[in-house]
Amino acid sequence: MNTSALVQLSRLFALALCLLAPLAMAQDVIDEIVVTAGYRGKPIAEFPSGVSVLDVETIEGAAVQHFEELISILPNLNWSGDGHRARYLQIRGAGELAQYQGAPNPSVGFIIDDIDFSGIGTIATLFDIERVEVLRGPQGTRYGANALAGLVYMQSTGPGDGFSGRLNLLLGNDDARGAGLAVGGSLGAGAGYRVSAQHYRSNGFRSNPFLGREDTNERNETALRGKLSWSAGDQWRFRLSGLFSDIDDGYDAFAIDNSLTVLSNRPGKDAQRSTGVSLRADRDSDGAFVLTSITALADSDIDFSFDADWGNDAAWSPVLYDYVSLNDRRRRTLSQEFRLTSTEAGRLMGGRSEWLLGLYLNRLDEDLTTINRGEYYDPGYDFADSLDSTLTSRFDASNAAVFGQLDIASGRDGRWTIGARIEHRSADYADTDGLNVGPGETMFGGQLAYAHALSERSNAFVSLSRGYRAGGFNLGFVPENRRQFDAESMWNLEVGLRSMLANGTLLVNASVFYSIRNDQQVETSFQLNPNDPASFVFFTDNAAEGRTTGVEAELRWLPSEGVELYANLGLLDAEFEEFVTPQIDQSGRDQAHAPSYSVAAGAVLRHSSGLFARLDVSAKDEFYFDVSHDQRSSAYAVSHLRLGVERERWTASLWLRNAFDKRYAVRGFYFGNEPPDFPPALYIRQGDPRQLGASFDMRF
Repeated sequence: MNTSALVQLSRLFALALCLLAPLAMAQDVIDEIVVTAGYRGKPIAEFPSGVSVLDVETIEGAAVQHFEELISILPNLNWSGDGHRARYLQIRGAGELAQYQGAPNPSVGFIIDDIDFSGIGTIATLFDIERVEVLRGPQGTRYGANALAGLVYMQSTGPGDGFSGRLNLLLGNDDARGAGLAVGGSLGAGAGYRVSAQHYRSNGFRSNPFLGREDTNERNETALRGKLSWSAGDQWRFRLSGLFSDIDDGYDAFAIDNSLTVLSNRPGKDAQRSTGVSLRADRDSDGAFVLTSITALADSDIDFSFDADWGNDAAWSPVLYDYVSLNDRRRRTLSQEFRLTSTEAGRLMGGRSEWLLGLYLNRLDEDLTTINRGEYYDPGYDFADSLDSTLTSRFDASNAAVFGQLDIASGRDGRWTIGARIEHRSADYADTDGLNVGPGETMFGGQLAYAHALSERSNAFVSLSRGYRAGGFNLGFVPENRRQFDAESMWNLEVGLRSMLANGTLLVNASVFYSIRNDQQVETSFQLNPNDPASFVFFTDNAAEGRTTGVEAELRWLPSEGVELYANLGLLDAEFEEFVTPQIDQSGRDQAHAPSYSVAAGAVLRHSSGLFARLDVSAKDEFYFDVSHDQRSSAYAVSHLRLGVERERWTASLWLRNAFDKRYAVRGFYFGNEPPDFPPALYIRQGDPRQLGASFDMRF
């Protein structure tokens, strides 16, 4: 799209704001928001820790295809573009940056319909997703070792009381096209179903003139979902959820000149094919408790490969410089959770205390084959080198946890929450390089929180929580005494306020937090051979301590019917208190992918005629790309527009992502990759440029 067209569209949006705003006079109110990722569905006003909830209107209005498009509107949530889609997340500065080696050990949990995809959230497409919840801070009671920093919980649309369906079609530049269909309804006798299917494809915003292709970084994404709910008698309720996701994306995102024109002769893949199923059963009774059972299993094949030199024979001539890295991963998980949740008849302390007890079991099996190949020849120095290595490994881990929680009423307006979790993990790892380890450890987490109703529509809370992340081991050549690293823990103190003001039209959700990470795990790297881009050694080490201070605030206002305004703010000061390795000393430095501010604001206007307009603007401060170097991104802001018309049965809209075609970085590396001298340089992966498209939704 040229500049004049962009100016015209921006003027059209401004005109829509001017025309629609005066015509919307009657006031609306904000519906009650319920957090479902906890043990009990609880109104957000009573939830004693940092949380954001995105409903289906926000998901469909602010994004087009994938969860990564929603990240920019959520405070203190960031992602590392090491891979095609957002797979490595950071909440409040804590989280992974790149593909792990050895044992899966995520800091941010990622769950879809009770199925755990932590660390492999590539499959997070959004068609027929009805809510996204982001829990910030350690979730040591509820989710244990995979949620030190927090949790992302996605829930697909469930069965309805009557038949309903949705058809979605979209077209856009970058050769984008997609289609989705969802239907659901009642099966009678308390049973219902929902099934959906969607396919999306685009070229991926890269041009490869060497291969004469525009699609080496393509997006080719298919998702199938299904839900079935039913009752057995008056006591048993069941919900069966299943998904199949085939993300067959290319990975050709880095260019020598940091542009969108790539030179690779061996474009890679970032593909994930996952099948998952969960079964939840709840047994109600007239007794003291409800029994809940959640069984989930998932099977994922992950293909991650890339052209390690990012070039071709002509680009590097007269030097021969050609390297490729291939990773084939297979992960299988099986989990079982049992919970006993008190009923009104089973409350303790004279009816003032609700209680919960639970048992969690998890089994994870993972096989990985990594192949690195390459050749190097410099005729100027008559120097030659080659690489042909294969590493095959197997990792098995078993986790067992017991947990409990008490919610105790204190007076008329107060409530204490006391939770604890003890978790034991045992693991076995073996690879073809001869490494054979079997670590095991017991970890503890919990929460002590107090919530107080300041008024009928205003609540405050203070919370002290502890989370943990399992220890592990490093592969390959690592510095002396760096083979194993210890578990880390996080203490988080948080004070928050949630209020519904202005007669239910203004929602305020704000908190201030302070975190201490003990034995903080930090992944760093160095390059063994400057002529070999695949010779990076990645290893995890324990920093003595990390400290994080921050603020999060979300405002949502409905000043009149058909008008919605929002503003979200995240402030963050995350630094290493002390971190020294044989290569670097980063004590006192900010942590990676932890911008000091993240801001989002927007407006949605709807007119009684069906016309609507939406504007989303988000901004992030600069941040360090990694721990192993001091290169930073640039601060940036991006804008997204949507204009359309909505009728009872259909909606049509035009949307513009990154309206001003802002260049910004989502990942950066600093190393030598240009022969023959290999001077260190910063190489960035750009975020998506401007994209114009149209969507059509039909509801039936």
